Amino acid sequence: MLYILDTADLNAIKHCNEFYPLAGVTTNPSIIAKENTDFWKLVKDIRAIIGEDKMLHVQTTQTKAEKIVEEAQLLKKELGGEFYVKIPIGEEGLKATKALRELGIGVTMTAIFTPAQALIAAKAGASFVAPYVNRLDNIIGDGCDVVAEITAELENYGLDCMVLAASFKNAQQVHNCAAAGCHSVTVTYDVLKAVISHPMTDAAVTQFENDWKNVYGEKTILDF
Repeated sequence: MLYILDTADLNAIKHCNEFYPLAGVTTNPSIIAKENTDFWKLVKDIRAIIGEDKMLHVQTTQTKAEKIVEEAQLLKKELGGEFYVKIPIGEEGLKATKALRELGIGVTMTAIFTPAQALIAAKAGASFVAPYVNRLDNIIGDGCDVVAEITAELENYGLDCMVLAASFKNAQQVHNCAAAGCHSVTVTYDVLKAVISHPMTDAAVTQFENDWKNVYGEKTILDF
């Protein structure tokens, strides 16, 4: 399982990159626009924080295949390292994906809502397919089931493509996707923090601290 942070908030990226086993960062036009700052400075700052070896996914703003390829090449040149261009599923996106595969530029095909979309994206050469879990749940679908179906289909056909589940609102959704064999998830800091949180954990830690202090006071192991 790869844990990826879904944000362009530099403070959140710095924090999570320090404390969590992050595989990289994903962004999209909405996430970038939320920061309301210079685009190139922002994405280059993200790259500087996570380094060359971790994945950076940046979405194209173009809609025609030739321009998508051109933009992807520029992004790869400027950002370097482990880079993936995010492209929404569609005819132009599939055409661009085939071309980018030949150029050696990784593609994350996004806005996936069905296994059929994911399968054809993988056949076109996408490195990742990104199904939207919570958005499916919001329309009385089952996002985690869709993730499970996609994962099974990719493995069944032996395709060199990974599932990057996106659009999470809680830790249970992340757990369900992991249990279904999902390869990677991209989540906000709040959801990532929720994954490691539990009230019983808090209670256990409090008991450890109280029991120690009752005998040794404020001393720590370093003080002996």
